[in-house]
Amino acid sequence: MKICCLVKEVPDAAVQKRIDSNTKRLDRSGEKNLNPFDTHGIEAAMQIREGGNAQVDEIVAVTMGPESAVRALHKAVALGADRSVHLTDEALAGSDVCATGYALAKVLESEQPDLVLLGQQSDDGECYTIGAVVADHLKMPSLTQVIKIDVADNKLTCERQAEYGYDTVEVELPAVISVGDAINEPRYPSLKAIMGAKKKPLDTHATGDVGIEADHVGEDGSKTQVLAINPPPTKEPGEIIEDEDTNETVEKIVAWLDERKLL
Repeated sequence: MKICCLVKEVPDAAVQKRIDSNTKRLDRSGEKNLNPFDTHGIEAAMQIREGGNAQVDEIVAVTMGPESAVRALHKAVALGADRSVHLTDEALAGSDVCATGYALAKVLESEQPDLVLLGQQSDDGECYTIGAVVADHLKMPSLTQVIKIDVADNKLTCERQAEYGYDTVEVELPAVISVGDAINEPRYPSLKAIMGAKKKPLDTHATGDVGIEADHVGEDGSKTQVLAINPPPTKEPGEIIEDEDTNETVEKIVAWLDERKLL
């Protein structure tokens, strides 16, 4: 079995997010890191390999992004991936989720994985939909919010979170699975793995190398466009009630809740 793990380079969580007013895109000039949600996908792949119910011949980390995204791939390899694939090309700049999903699917077509794993969302865009878009292009079944995976007889039995509880779904391979962060606790990479990550095989592709049509990616190939950016409305300051008289304070709080139909 070959498992491909989709990963993404995102701004570091400690860096304040800012939208570039000219490009209307997220400013990515600051410190960047591997998307923390994708580490759960890598850990899920490692646990399938170590579980013994399926022979995993290769775990491949795949990303689309600028040159700097290679650092996210190195971290993915340090966490357990055997090699990595980097799709990078100026023609990809400005791609929305539809164009990104199409481009990633073309890379995955060249890899022919039995299973594609990724985190439930990215820490920047938080669109939750990239797995479904990729699966649609690959014509593979897809599940989201998966918190448990069992492999047997070329099938997956997955438990996924739903609004009303949990679903148990059986899926035939190949498939695309977006895992929730409740599925596992990602391991910490060893110093040896960190030091050896840069020596692991890394394939770099431009759009033409994997058959991506130029008019399907970038701003021109995107289905959506950001027309305007507005700051969130300013919140009104809360009302502070001084507790000089407990009975009177309670009456004020009850009246405030009742006025808003919260009782």
